Amino acid sequence: MKKFIFLILFSILISCDKKESEAFGAASSKHETPIELGEKLFNGSGMCYTCHKPNQKIIGPSIIEIATIYKNNNASIVDFLRENAKPIVDPSQYEVMKTNFAITKSMKDHELEAIELYMKSFIK
Repeated sequence: MKKFIFLILFSILISCDKKESEAFGAASSKHETPIELGEKLFNGSGMCYTCHKPNQKIIGPSIIEIATIYKNNNASIVDFLRENAKPIVDPSQYEVMKTNFAITKSMKDHELEAIELYMKSFIK
């Protein structure tokens, strides 16, 4: 229980990072690819970077682990972020992740799809 409370407090603390963020739905530049938009959202207003790193577990699973499991299960990361699908990577971390659904639910579909493409770009 103490570990769970620490994880929540740590997530909140890190989420208060002073990093500049773009407004949801902001028009992307004409030359920005969906993967570039996904990277910008993942590392900016999406706040995903606070818990997920490319190839190491921090608070949440690594991007590579998430993308690989979703690819192998032919599942949708977007559906999970919309809370339309159950967690398949690490269900024990679901309660920690739920606090971020307020952010992902305010994103447009193309933004979530861009995040999914960005995450899947880490696997071959």
